Amino acid sequence: MGRRLIAATILTFTLFTIVILPSEAKGEGKGNGLHVGFYASSCPKVEDIVAEVVARVHEQDPKLPPALLRLFFHDCFVKGCDASILLDATPSGEPIEKTSPANGETLRGLEVIDEIKAQVEQECPQTVSCADILAFAAREAVYLAGLPRHNVPAGRRDSRTSRASDVNVNLPTPVTPLKDIIDMFARRNLTLEDMVVLSGAHSIGEAQCTQIEDRLYKYSQAQPQDPSLDPTYADELAGKCPAPDTLPAEQALRTMVDFDPTTPLDLDNQYYVNLMRGRGLLQSDQVLTTDPQTGAIVFRMAASSETWSKNFLKAMIKMGRINVLTKDEGEIRTNCRAYL
Repeated sequence: MGRRLIAATILTFTLFTIVILPSEAKGEGKGNGLHVGFYASSCPKVEDIVAEVVARVHEQDPKLPPALLRLFFHDCFVKGCDASILLDATPSGEPIEKTSPANGETLRGLEVIDEIKAQVEQECPQTVSCADILAFAAREAVYLAGLPRHNVPAGRRDSRTSRASDVNVNLPTPVTPLKDIIDMFARRNLTLEDMVVLSGAHSIGEAQCTQIEDRLYKYSQAQPQDPSLDPTYADELAGKCPAPDTLPAEQALRTMVDFDPTTPLDLDNQYYVNLMRGRGLLQSDQVLTTDPQTGAIVFRMAASSETWSKNFLKAMIKMGRINVLTKDEGEIRTNCRAYL
């Protein structure tokens, strides 16, 4: 498909398939000045540029959507949706978020953001923030993975700070206790239901085998394998993820397994169906079924793909408002990797 045809197709989708959601998208509530159509006058083509680039790269890289969603989540949860995850350096010279073990070599999609920013700068110099570009790109990731395109409130500005030391204390790990995960979300104005609904993003993407080796081989002295794992699924995972110290360290870090073995490229409610069958990949996923409150939400999401998808889009919009910089705060970078 030619580049102009792709752009025309994207514009058609933008005009006719955006889902209008309640107050989250209109700009009401928390978010300090974010609103849909923020660039309608100053850079009216920005969302079409984002959509065209993401769609074109996605044609060659079908696993791009989870990479972009992960970038957005890791940006927003560390200190707010401020594009701090994109910086290569800061005025303080401290190690940046990218260098944290929680990010490191597993971050993908950065070059896509670079390409979008370069095109946007040609169209509208020093107008659109990298934080908004990342939010728009995450929206396209959601759409390309199978959900309706949703409106994205904009008006974020970019941070000049990025610290690796902020990452580990603000992002959940595969072994973070459920109570701590709930607290992490609550501190960001996200409810228990928001947490369970956003966890459904793990219906796409991959995890390193090293993140599940304890569940497969070192759960406890008495029981090497996590009993909450479906035995058949555990055998499938063991066939893809060798025992610890079997592979060279670098190869072990590069060995990946799909979060959802059933529909690995589709953003859908299969994640919740898998959880109810003991087929959650990470311990932090499967634990959602063990708590009465979160378990009830898992059951509802597994029962209705429409219920989950509507709630997921609302939660994405809500997450995109976490600790944003607006108005005269922060800056508008001309290069997403470099502060001004």
